[in-house]
Amino acid sequence: MRGAMIWLAAALSTASAAQSAPPSAESTAQARKFGALESIDQISLAPDGNRVAFVGNHPQGQMVFVVGLASGGLPTPIFTLPYNEGRLSWCRWASSERLVCKINYLVNDTGTVFGFSRLFAINADGTKAVKLTARTAEKAMSQTYYGGEVIDWDVPEAPGSVLMTRYYVPENTIGSNIRREDHGLGVEQVDTLSLKRRKFEIPRRDAQEFITDGHGTIRIMGTMAITQSGYSKDEMRYFYRMPNSREWRPLSTVNVVDPSKVEFDPVAVDRTKNVAYGFGQYNGTKALYSISLGEVSRKELLLSRSDVDVDSMLRIGRDGRVVGVSYATERRMNEFFDPELRKLSADLSKALPGKPAITFVDASQDESKLLMMASSDTNPGTFYIYDKQARQLAELLPVRSELQGTALATVKPVSYPAADGTQIPAYLTLPPGSTGKGLPAIVMPHGGPGSRDEWGFDWLAQYFAARGYAVLHPNFRGSAGYGAAWYQKNGFQSWRVAIGDVNDAGRWLVREGIAVPSKLGIVGWSYGGYAALQSSVLDPGLFKAIVAIAPVADLEKLRSQYSSFASFAINSKFIGQGAHVREGSPAQNAAAIRAPVLLFHGTIDANVNIDQSRLMSERLRGAGKQVTLVEFPGLAHSLHDAEARTKLLSQSDAFLRSAFGMEP
Repeated sequence: MRGAMIWLAAALSTASAAQSAPPSAESTAQARKFGALESIDQISLAPDGNRVAFVGNHPQGQMVFVVGLASGGLPTPIFTLPYNEGRLSWCRWASSERLVCKINYLVNDTGTVFGFSRLFAINADGTKAVKLTARTAEKAMSQTYYGGEVIDWDVPEAPGSVLMTRYYVPENTIGSNIRREDHGLGVEQVDTLSLKRRKFEIPRRDAQEFITDGHGTIRIMGTMAITQSGYSKDEMRYFYRMPNSREWRPLSTVNVVDPSKVEFDPVAVDRTKNVAYGFGQYNGTKALYSISLGEVSRKELLLSRSDVDVDSMLRIGRDGRVVGVSYATERRMNEFFDPELRKLSADLSKALPGKPAITFVDASQDESKLLMMASSDTNPGTFYIYDKQARQLAELLPVRSELQGTALATVKPVSYPAADGTQIPAYLTLPPGSTGKGLPAIVMPHGGPGSRDEWGFDWLAQYFAARGYAVLHPNFRGSAGYGAAWYQKNGFQSWRVAIGDVNDAGRWLVREGIAVPSKLGIVGWSYGGYAALQSSVLDPGLFKAIVAIAPVADLEKLRSQYSSFASFAINSKFIGQGAHVREGSPAQNAAAIRAPVLLFHGTIDANVNIDQSRLMSERLRGAGKQVTLVEFPGLAHSLHDAEARTKLLSQSDAFLRSAFGMEP
């Protein structure tokens, strides 16, 4: 495989016009605070409740830290991964002495970016680190990029072992009488210390997912048919096993492209009740269901809403016990089935300053100690340990230590009318202490498009609010979370409606007197970057400056990006074919764009290839437009680098101020 992983903090720029004035010292200082990486990316509690482990960021790279709770100790680093060698995704406890961690990697192979992963185990003191991902046999007919996932942390007969998925590849039999034809996804039981492994579930070529009961028994399997061309079809079929049986029985089907065709999408199994919990459609929105896993499957509706999707399951502990469900209206709401956690969540929210949202992150084996996070729009998040027996709450660590003591802006749920009168939900962030009138303003559409914005902390919006801008996040039609009718055909195939709603957000800011018409800009990331560019194709005079980060610029190019992946047919159907592909592609309509454009993109972006921004820059220059492209070599879609994010923020601010005729 050609192409090395080059992770550099430097950036390259190309421009068709003079650069805007350099950022001011104040802007750069603020950008450094808001652009700093999270102090904690992920955190977990040991089964005995005496230690936590977390993945944090450090100038040397990502680190795994362990904190002793009984002694009130400081975080001790036990493993370091330089930023140029991959990305630590998570670390969790296999036992009270042993951790399992996952690393993701990206490789650029002649312009195509591939991701792969590996799992390893390590002692809490940093010793005895070993790779858990199975070694690829020398005679394997292909390389496997999938390092596996842990699907069960509790194997009763083998403490310290886990159940891991593994993708098997057949072996070349030339020169050998032994024929190994294992192919597809299976499950292994792996001892995290000795590396002793045994096949737990035979591999199947069409298998995509296995779900256990949290106690070492596989109860559900998801499969997806493969075409003769090697592409996955767009329908998942789920099967279940009755207790003490190996026979697979049909459970449900799920269309992975059209959310309105989700029959039952299983997420978890309750061993005691012998039911599966999952999501399905009910009167146009996603709802929570249970299905009994006995001789006859009975489906029961547990919770639905007419206004929003019930979209997340609340789980706790090593066995992933289902304790409730959540959904987002103006704010995310949690409904607990567990009465103790329901009361505790309400009490803790009232007791902590600002009445933050409470999230239970992890629990000890006996659930006597809970790891939780409190967060809000003005609180990026603080982790706590709650001891049930002692009834004591102890503050542990902040999510963003660089922002401690910084005044942050409040976020207000609002709605505005689209051109056809539909009320569009949105979130308005105003500069701290401002009157909320006559401001420079930014419309900031979210990524996805199958996503939505929610009330809470957002580092991009908070930086711009600190610099004096009003920021509006619209949940335009095409967003997820509001039901199938709101989602429509998705934000690409229904781009005219989605982008029309985005533009109406800008018009509302002007009409309400919040934004000065000459100081209205748009900033977006991923699909949000696409929306930022396409907004000016639909209404060239509305926004006076465009900042697009890792944007989609050409829908046909995005479709073909996945041609070498098994998911090509699914992605092709999602994007669609027809006139909307050309009409909805900013790069094909660059001549219509009047506002200056600033583009940012990482060179090993596996989500949206950097060729999208390069094409957009080329087409804008060819049309005589003002455009600047900033490339971040070796960075992926999220631009997980403090220097890169600092540069993104400070240069965006300088660019907008120049376009708006403001002082740096």
